[in-house]
Amino acid sequence: MPPIDYSDLESEQSQHNKFVRGCQQIDDSSYSRQHQTGKIELRLTDPETQENSLVGGRMEQEKSPQLSRRNFIALAGSTALMGMSHASAQASAPFIEKRNLFVAETDGYALYRIPGIIVTRRGSILAWCEARKRAGSDWGTTDIQVRHSTDGGKTFDAPRIIANVEGPKQKNPVALAQNLTATDEVAYNNPVMIADHNGVVHFLFCLEYMRCFYARSTDDGKTFSKPVEITSTFERFRSEYNWKVLATGPGHGLQLKRGRLIVPIWLSEGTGGHAHRPSVNATIYSDDHGKTWQRGAIIIPNTSDWVNPSEAVAVELTEGRVMFNSRSESRPNRRLIAYSQDGATNWTKPSFHNELIEPVCLASLIRLSEKPSRLLFVNPNNLSRADGKDTPGMGRDRKNISVRLSYDEGQTWPVTKVLEPGPSAYSDLAVTKDGTILCLYENGFKDRRNTYSAQLTLARFNLEWLTDGKDKK
Repeated sequence: MPPIDYSDLESEQSQHNKFVRGCQQIDDSSYSRQHQTGKIELRLTDPETQENSLVGGRMEQEKSPQLSRRNFIALAGSTALMGMSHASAQASAPFIEKRNLFVAETDGYALYRIPGIIVTRRGSILAWCEARKRAGSDWGTTDIQVRHSTDGGKTFDAPRIIANVEGPKQKNPVALAQNLTATDEVAYNNPVMIADHNGVVHFLFCLEYMRCFYARSTDDGKTFSKPVEITSTFERFRSEYNWKVLATGPGHGLQLKRGRLIVPIWLSEGTGGHAHRPSVNATIYSDDHGKTWQRGAIIIPNTSDWVNPSEAVAVELTEGRVMFNSRSESRPNRRLIAYSQDGATNWTKPSFHNELIEPVCLASLIRLSEKPSRLLFVNPNNLSRADGKDTPGMGRDRKNISVRLSYDEGQTWPVTKVLEPGPSAYSDLAVTKDGTILCLYENGFKDRRNTYSAQLTLARFNLEWLTDGKDKK
């Protein structure tokens, strides 16, 4: 039997002491008796209650390797610890904690927007955003910053810039045509990260909404490789859609169980409002852990029914399909949904989800658990406007950001909990190894247009808080 890896186990000190004392109750006769029968029954005596209980079930011993007493004790201790951790998690009291990670008008930046967050294979948390030198424009001088946590999001290191492309840079002509930027400004935008199953962190970002780059980290996000341009992947869309503006994500990307990396993207002709309209969306994907990238099919075209589909997020369903969840400016003011077997091609006809309202804003979607099925969705849960101009398809006031929970793979969303009742907008979700839910979101706007976010706040909360202790499963 190979050595048991305890690196992913988290427990309170009291639980640790209890399992150590419990392991001492395993005597030679107990080990010998169970070893000879070919079955392992993991029982530990609680030193406080003297209760002898079955903590790990019964397991048939493999016939070939001999199970040493040392490994038997280690297995018992490990199983006991996991059992106590599971029981502790089941009995957890509802909690929510909030802390500001990026605050406007600090460190030389006017504001911070476009949050993203992932949990790496090793359990580290990476929280990132666009750090903008001036407010009111996606096209002004912007850096991409990240903060790193190794304690479950309780503390973070200082922000650092992670996107830099060497050499001369050109402004996007569509932004200059609309006087959205100056020639001496440099905008890095729409950062996306994916935590690979193999431990690599994949990082994609755009430059001037005109070029796209890829970098990777092999040290848990502490450093990133020199970025490699992958704009050629987007050039393959031109025969079908002659874009002038490209954008990845934003937020987190997706890795399928079989390894494929998927990044939602949107493209625009750049002739409409803010040079972001009209637009369509799609995915790009990699089957070799980021070494090369391919284009997928256009998922939602711009039509009279589906107006300016753009920022989207994707999740893998338990049966293997990929669900694509998109923002748009369509008249129903509902999220658009499409499905694909591979996350790249043969998408179903998009449809509006009646429960998921669309104030015209980025949303986030992630899996909390597979067995039982739990999906999480977050966006501003509001369809009103303070000025009364709630025209179908128009944007609504960005406020009342709320987390939803689905037990049936996104078909229905019976649980909704308000995370921030006041002004709040873009957000991204992640889940730690112990099941703690993380949401990094914009809030506390300083301007009437609700675009000047006062801070990016990280909320840490558990399932008990979300469900008021009444989880269906």
